[in-house]
Amino acid sequence: MGVLEGVRIVEIAGIGPGPFCGMLLADLGAEVVTVERPEGSASRPRPSAIFNRGKRSIVLDLKAPGAVDAVLRLVEDADALIEGMRPGVMERLGLGPEVCLARNPRLVYGRMTGWGQHGPLSQAAGHDSNYTGLAGALWFASPPDQPQHAPPTMLGDIGGGALYLALGIVSGVLRARADGRGQVVDAAIVDGVAHMMNLLFSMYASRGGDFARKQSSDLAHWAGRSYRCADGGWVNIASLEPQFYAELVHRLGLDGDERFVRGQWDPKLWPELSEHLTKLFATRTRAQWCELLEGTDVCFAPVLDPLESAGHPHMAARGVYSTVDGVLQAAPAPRFSVTPSAPPGQVPPRGAHTQEVLRAAGLTQAQIDLLCPDDSRGTRN
Repeated sequence: MGVLEGVRIVEIAGIGPGPFCGMLLADLGAEVVTVERPEGSASRPRPSAIFNRGKRSIVLDLKAPGAVDAVLRLVEDADALIEGMRPGVMERLGLGPEVCLARNPRLVYGRMTGWGQHGPLSQAAGHDSNYTGLAGALWFASPPDQPQHAPPTMLGDIGGGALYLALGIVSGVLRARADGRGQVVDAAIVDGVAHMMNLLFSMYASRGGDFARKQSSDLAHWAGRSYRCADGGWVNIASLEPQFYAELVHRLGLDGDERFVRGQWDPKLWPELSEHLTKLFATRTRAQWCELLEGTDVCFAPVLDPLESAGHPHMAARGVYSTVDGVLQAAPAPRFSVTPSAPPGQVPPRGAHTQEVLRAAGLTQAQIDLLCPDDSRGTRN
């Protein structure tokens, strides 16, 4: 069920953006088989492993005799493979692109890394903020002379990594179905993050932005920031365009204040205006500001935690969040009118599908018994 029904993906289990990409494709209807390492009890529930929802799980020790051949049998019938190892690891295992494409010439081989498959840093460890810092995006995440912070995993791992890999895989599969030729997708987080900033660069340049002077950017403008309310809650204002800024000034009753009327593009006034707004928003609760500004063209939103977001009327009306086995999670996105995605389901136990997947790939029961520990073979039914 879903727009990608009929697309088969083999995922070599890893951490972070690779599994998230697999979840996204599974959410959209692809059949994703994740190859996991032997680790702990195979039958133990793991509802918090949301990135494995919608997938089928098998357990294999890729260093064990016969395991690589078992994966290659899965590859023969797959449209794509996802891996997130450091460059060279898959080659050393015997599952590199050349080997897999020789077995299946139409395979799209998706490689997820932070730094990319080549370059001076390609073998170094890293995390989201390292990649976004190097790519130039984290620089935008604070006012001048303040430490840079961004929501963990969102900008790099997910935005610049998993989503670009998913697009690359779907694009590669479309091409392979047209001409029968597979290829390697090198999805580096630093590449994706840099690419995402093209819209930001355009906005920045249109205002004569100087990267040496962050305060000259309207994107660091006082009107594009959050303010603390009387009850300790926060609201966010992003009235950047002139018509939205005029709406903000009007609704806040500041039409008669010449500083606000002429101050939108005057950086010299921004500190003074920001201080005024800081004091103003501290005079009412978040709920009171929502009553006045939410749903208007001010470009306004309350800053909510995930549980508050789930209960917000707009998010609830769209059914964005649900709770599965006690774990809050978001519904598949985007939405399709003809081939809708299934709602979030349970996360399979590790190795729950080992038996059925390997049998379907042509392995005998004796081969499966040799490959898999007793507690990771899944059901024989």
